[in-house]
Amino acid sequence: MSGLQISAGSVYYKELILKLSEVVEILDADVIVGEDNLDMEVKTAFGADLMSDVLAFAKAGSLLLTGLTNVQVIRTVDILDIAAIVLVRGKRPSEETINMARELKIPVLSTKYILFETAGRLYARGMVGCLEKVDNASTRD
Repeated sequence: MSGLQISAGSVYYKELILKLSEVVEILDADVIVGEDNLDMEVKTAFGADLMSDVLAFAKAGSLLLTGLTNVQVIRTVDILDIAAIVLVRGKRPSEETINMARELKIPVLSTKYILFETAGRLYARGMVGCLEKVDNASTRD
């Protein structure tokens, strides 16, 4: 498997860059918005259903994995310059959300995989999280 590294008895995956078209294939995803952006390259992802967590921890240029489908997701992604959204659990956004994503040129994909499986499949192909863990100073209730 590409990206596989072995170091001091530990196995981990080297960060790889994936095209959005590869993400679609890996996740057997439907492209809801962004057919013309499938050559976009992404190398990190962040998964959350709380937009406050996305605002606190997600990084620009990453994929957002979420089950939320409202316009607030699009606004948050736009503010943070997140590359694209992957809706999990087969979720479908409203027409209002689709129109806003289209207007802001934010790709939106939908996969039937749950969040955990979605993250695992991307990680197995070399994509890493935009944040591995938070330090105590960064956590809040």
